[in-house]
Amino acid sequence: MNSHDFHPTSLREYDIRGIIGETLGEADAYAIGRGFATLIRRSGGSRVSVGFDGRHSSPALEQALVKGVKAAGCHAVRIGLGPTPMLYYSVSALETDGAVMITGSHNPPNYNGFKMMLKERPFFGADIMALGAAAAKGDWDSGDGSEETVSILDRYVARLVEDFSGPAFRIGWDAGNGATGEALEKLVKLLPGEHHTLFTEIDGDFPNHHPDPTVESNLADLRALVAEKGLDFGIAFDGDGDRIGAIDGEGRVVWGDQLLSILIVPVLRALPGATIIADVKASQTLYDRVAELGGVPLMWKTGHSLIKAKMKDVDSPLAGEMSGHIFFKHRWYGFDDGLYSAVRLIEAVGSEGGSLTALKSAMPNVINTPEMRFECSEARKFEVVREVLARLKADGANVNDTDGARVNTPDGWWLLRASNTQDVLVARAEAQDAAALERLKAAIDAQLALSGVERVEAGH
Repeated sequence: MNSHDFHPTSLREYDIRGIIGETLGEADAYAIGRGFATLIRRSGGSRVSVGFDGRHSSPALEQALVKGVKAAGCHAVRIGLGPTPMLYYSVSALETDGAVMITGSHNPPNYNGFKMMLKERPFFGADIMALGAAAAKGDWDSGDGSEETVSILDRYVARLVEDFSGPAFRIGWDAGNGATGEALEKLVKLLPGEHHTLFTEIDGDFPNHHPDPTVESNLADLRALVAEKGLDFGIAFDGDGDRIGAIDGEGRVVWGDQLLSILIVPVLRALPGATIIADVKASQTLYDRVAELGGVPLMWKTGHSLIKAKMKDVDSPLAGEMSGHIFFKHRWYGFDDGLYSAVRLIEAVGSEGGSLTALKSAMPNVINTPEMRFECSEARKFEVVREVLARLKADGANVNDTDGARVNTPDGWWLLRASNTQDVLVARAEAQDAAALERLKAAIDAQLALSGVERVEAGH
């Protein structure tokens, strides 16, 4: 093939993603491989790491992608099945010039997609659009590339615990049949303490529950395990292993911003005055905690690629998102890694008194909504946010427009933003008490109504 048109819905802000056989297939994989390898060559490189997750469609997409990489004259380093962070790690460990991960992350089983990095830099937004435009014109290099297969799993797992100094806990783990399964089984053998694992068999049908630890119902099995065995806490991962979820010994969810509020303590002890980044969905209590510990809190846009780019800009050692993406530059490489975040959580809980349950109980008592999602078409979602911002500014509201509208009021704050990955508007609110939270939710409802959006929550 000499050129290729991608389905218009598949080129997303952070990755390329679609439904297998409908909006995404092997021809797309070949075009991505060829286009990405062309960029690698034109920037003076020649080696591309390629990995894939446990979805049924992933091996065929990987083969097509490697063909494309070779057709552009590059060398494909195939690292096989494993979590996305293992692929990110391979760029440093194997000295490749870029990487492509075939993964549907936490999407339903019939989806798949591609995440990319160029050297140590995230590849997103305008990069992805340019890849699509070059494919449509057939602006690709030709060559006779090569390939090799490298097993990196054991090296990656050993690196996770290379400088580990945490205590022995009794921990439950849930891999959700996602791509972390084999790595997790190897990791727990290297950690002190007692470890009980669930669903480490990699299975693209996700037969036990969906691998998205931010949805509370997906943590039911982990909760039951922690309760039954009286464990200290539980840790869960998403489908491709770049996000972490956790529950304490009482089964309470420790949300992404709460995990970050624990993880920052040893980092700010080691690096006083460092800038800590969190996304616009994070609690005000997190930003207050960073400041209280002598760090510089920075609120930034939601999205793993956007956060990684911002970390480079401001030289931040640690960042995190509500969704459980945690990014360590301190003692690590700056990418989001669920397994590494788990290792650091064990250390941090150990150094902060040894009980995740006590740390959770001591957190400021605010109440907030989970992430509320409202169906809104691709064409309309960003427009709605613009309308809301215009009305709020006209009304003199205290609004932060870093990413959507985050509005501070005497009751607390609320957020409305357009999802970059789905046809939904995302809202969240946080207040000191239930009555105040209801007032904030009413303010969101009012703004949605003014823009003609029905308050029908989208399914996860």
